[in-house]
Amino acid sequence: MKGTRRRFSSCWAGSASTRPTRLHTPGVQGAAHATLRLDRENRPQPDGVLRILSCHGGQSRTSDDGYVVGAPELAAEIAASSVSYDLHDKLDSYRRHGVREYVVWRVEERALDWFVLRDGQFQLLPVGPDGLHHSEVFPGLWLDAPALLRGDLARVLQVVQDGIRAPEHAIFVNRLAETAAATPSE
Repeated sequence: MKGTRRRFSSCWAGSASTRPTRLHTPGVQGAAHATLRLDRENRPQPDGVLRILSCHGGQSRTSDDGYVVGAPELAAEIAASSVSYDLHDKLDSYRRHGVREYVVWRVEERALDWFVLRDGQFQLLPVGPDGLHHSEVFPGLWLDAPALLRGDLARVLQVVQDGIRAPEHAIFVNRLAETAAATPSE
């Protein structure tokens, strides 16, 4: 299972499987194990982040020394021994700082929680009628959690590709481009 966790961290949560999302979504940036500067006391390193660049309307920025300052739109964690911390302290910190979506893979329980920030509180994102999680912040970012949990990364990647081809993803890309065009350069 340890190898599967590593593949998730480098795959869906910030690298290979979101790479298609990022490549087909100008203005979106992903990273694995990036240090976030949420405030002076909170500097977590989630297993993965996906963020909208500030010039495209995102809520975080990159500091001169290369750190993400502020809350990314999505943070992801692989929780084995850290489940209690990830589902309590870290969840509360992300909520307070405005992380809009938070995904936690509870390895030992073979479960995945996808939280969405609504009215200042995290709520579980319901699975769609197709059995997939559909990001509300990144239209077209889809996840087949059962496939991930059974280690079927080919299916996980196929679902990501299907999401990129979805009409809502094209609308999202256009919205990001319009925001960037309307944003004065610094």
